[in-house]
Amino acid sequence: MFFVSAMSICLLINYAVSAIPKPEEKRVLDDPLSHAQHYQNDEHNKQYDHEAFLGEDAKTFDQLEADESRRRLGLIVDKIDGDSDGFVNLSELKAWIQYTQRRYIDDDVNRQWKTHNSNNTEKVHWDTYRKNVYGFLDELASHETDHPSDEHFSYRAMMKRDRRRWSIADRDGDDELTREEFTDFLHPEESSHMRDVVVTETIEDIDKDSDGKVSVEEYIGDMYRQGEPDEEEPDWVKHERETFTNFRDKNKDGFMDNQEVKDWITPADFDHAEAEARHLIYEADSDADEKLTKDEIIEKYDLFVGSQATDFGEALTRHDEF
Repeated sequence: MFFVSAMSICLLINYAVSAIPKPEEKRVLDDPLSHAQHYQNDEHNKQYDHEAFLGEDAKTFDQLEADESRRRLGLIVDKIDGDSDGFVNLSELKAWIQYTQRRYIDDDVNRQWKTHNSNNTEKVHWDTYRKNVYGFLDELASHETDHPSDEHFSYRAMMKRDRRRWSIADRDGDDELTREEFTDFLHPEESSHMRDVVVTETIEDIDKDSDGKVSVEEYIGDMYRQGEPDEEEPDWVKHERETFTNFRDKNKDGFMDNQEVKDWITPADFDHAEAEARHLIYEADSDADEKLTKDEIIEKYDLFVGSQATDFGEALTRHDEF
């Protein structure tokens, strides 16, 4: 038997989880604008739009009364309308979505940089990060029997994955990360030279039989858990099977290899921010002039910001904006 302190678990949740993609999560590079899936069981999920449009502030808006949500949305619209012509066009909405995504990343890096760089130096050493996030493993080792638990093995595997990602982010090989390198480590989806490690991590998450490739069953299993053995699959799952066969598995060998997984999670020539901006305009543009007035946006406020959902944890407030 061994003991894991509450503080150790908190550290693991606060730091390690953000750096390690889990099997249950949406593929990292497939939808970088939101933690939610845009479509669930073929149904449109507005929470995706809320997070793409607001970033972390979606948590605040989700807990507001409708009138206050509309008021704050109106203030945001004024900011998005860069040329103050009374309309929000595609380029302005795309720029705003990119801004909210960048702000989320910057806020996350700022928070973790301060946590792991208490002396405010120019770099953070791996040993410091490891001690902060995985230091409790040293304590566990001293209490282990000859049969460590599955949880211990899991934490060790997470640390090993973090170590690999750290080494790839460390461009000069000194085992210390600058702030820029630390950003690459925490958010590898934002850096082209980190894309290969994200592909590797994705395959490791989905590849249950560890053969180095992804079968159709592993692909489906990443997004759908069957209930009863004789339960019929939903239509959207059948569609995903067809997608795997017709588009994902390009060489028709029954599997996705490394390159095919890369093509899946980093599709060439696809701009997520522009696609989301086009989607929002399409949904809210009542007069079909391909731009939005403030009234059109506020009329569809539930698409952009939602209201009164209470299960998203502690709200983030930005009093300087509202």
